[in-house]
Amino acid sequence: MELRYEKFKKMFKFLAAFFLQCVYSLSFAFVWYNDLNRLMDRAFENKGNWLVIASYFLVVLIFMQIYGGFKIGYLSKWNVVFSQWLALFIANLVICMQCILMIGRLAHIPRIIGHIAEMTVVQWMLSVVLTLLITLLFERIYPPKRLLLIYETYSPEDFISKISERKDKYYIEKCVNISDGWENVREEILNYQSVLLYDISAQNRNLILKYCYQKDKEIYMTSKISDVILRSSKDILLFDTPLLLAQNSGLSWFQKAVKRLVDLVIAVLGLVITSPILLIVAVCIKVCDGGPVFFFQERCTLGGKVFRICKFRSMIVDAEKDGKSRPATDDDDRITPVGKVIRKTRIDELPQLFNVLKGDMSIVGPRPERVEHVEIYTKEIPEFVYRMKVKGGLTGYAQVYGKYNTTAYDKLKMDLMYIENYSFLLDVKLILMTIKVMFMKASTEGFSEKQQKDISDGGDRPWTEKTNDGAGNERS
Repeated sequence: MELRYEKFKKMFKFLAAFFLQCVYSLSFAFVWYNDLNRLMDRAFENKGNWLVIASYFLVVLIFMQIYGGFKIGYLSKWNVVFSQWLALFIANLVICMQCILMIGRLAHIPRIIGHIAEMTVVQWMLSVVLTLLITLLFERIYPPKRLLLIYETYSPEDFISKISERKDKYYIEKCVNISDGWENVREEILNYQSVLLYDISAQNRNLILKYCYQKDKEIYMTSKISDVILRSSKDILLFDTPLLLAQNSGLSWFQKAVKRLVDLVIAVLGLVITSPILLIVAVCIKVCDGGPVFFFQERCTLGGKVFRICKFRSMIVDAEKDGKSRPATDDDDRITPVGKVIRKTRIDELPQLFNVLKGDMSIVGPRPERVEHVEIYTKEIPEFVYRMKVKGGLTGYAQVYGKYNTTAYDKLKMDLMYIENYSFLLDVKLILMTIKVMFMKASTEGFSEKQQKDISDGGDRPWTEKTNDGAGNERS
């Protein structure tokens, strides 16, 4: 059934998204016609009503696209529901302010807010019911894909555990090693419609890619650093031999100027708006154990420059008094009661707005790593320094799409995706996506005890997914 209806998958997703969009827009239309429009001194008629409803349709669509509210079959069902809730909340907040401005009477503000709030609750309930039903139908039509995983030098065990978290999408039925022989690999490929390549060397990957292309087989593959760089390259068609241009120059001077201006505006506004929160948290930390409110630590930013990052202290004083780096684990006994709250809500990061004002950091960029971690990671992954082509950021690509305990190698690839595809709109999207990430538990998931021990003890570190297998075979 999966193969039979595969060609209609995009149509299914489009119709499902359009249906949900119409449901939410019609619910607003009902509230507008029956409640909000009647509060106007002179009620809108015909085209005026259509314009208001169309503006709502557009606002909801924009935020649904940003938060992935219509990514049915891609995100997990509860992730889709939460994305829709967040998109609807922000869209309704925008339309509420618009209605207040249009109606223009202070006396009607409570009624406007009340009608919008009631509509939001109804939309949230519809979101749960409709999204779960649509997802159930999608999973019946498109069951998890049976995958043949092909690997080479590195064990795919950890990667398989990641894939198993989405059993609704993928099922790795068999694993084959390149060392089993090319003929055996080709025979196995013919038994599957979808193939997953895990860290295959360039020569073998090219062979498999071309063979799968010839046999119309779908291919998934883990990316290499060179892949990330090439994806952002430009086509040069001045000759009868196509060229690819990878400029590798980071941000232009104009992009840097715009980015710095935006950083200053957001940092100032952020400090003003969150000042009551900053004051309350500072008092709570001081009352909790009497220790210092702020925590300073040396981090690396643009060009490897070292600066002192400022955060609210969330751990006990002298949490690393032995001098060894010990990243936080889940249920770490060094985290204070106040620290548990501010870490989960990311409030401990707010004082970094002062670093942004100073110019050491940007609002969006790769997460600035500790000096000792940079030295360790660079020894294992020489390309780790590439992420310092831009300033470290308060939020970023790896923070939004990764986890706190994502490996250094995967963080590097995501940070390079950001650097190589930078745009002002991408920054805006990542800032808005950060709101969603703040409420997701996975994003603050701590290191395992094994990962923490590896970082503390030194030596070879499998958690970095190092790029050389010791025999000169470059992984990236």
